[in-house]
Amino acid sequence: QVRVVESGGGLVPTGGSLRLSCAASGRTYTSWGMGWYRQAPGKEREFVAAISWTDSTYYADSVKGRFTISRDNNEDTVYLQMNTLKPEDTAIYYCTADRDIVVVVNTPTRSAAWGQGTQVTVSS
Repeated sequence: QVRVVESGGGLVPTGGSLRLSCAASGRTYTSWGMGWYRQAPGKEREFVAAISWTDSTYYADSVKGRFTISRDNNEDTVYLQMNTLKPEDTAIYYCTADRDIVVVVNTPTRSAAWGQGTQVTVSS
């Protein structure tokens, strides 16, 4: 069983940057796909970015060119570098993990692990 814990959220002004971290523990996760989702107040949870165990990356159109997902297998951690933040990026950001990157990207309700989330607030 893999467990994931997010950190790194906070309050930043428009145009600022944040780096979120997702630390994995439990069974070996290096062959697992990892991803980030977010949920704003009153809205459904939406896909943000994902990375496969072969380092293929996937992004939502709304964050392409601004966000970068990466992983450090030595540290069992996945990162989400967020630049040029906008007020519409305000949300709770969740990390998820599954053996199958297709599940992470397309059917996240089936993902094996979800974190508790970290709040990101971008002030206008």
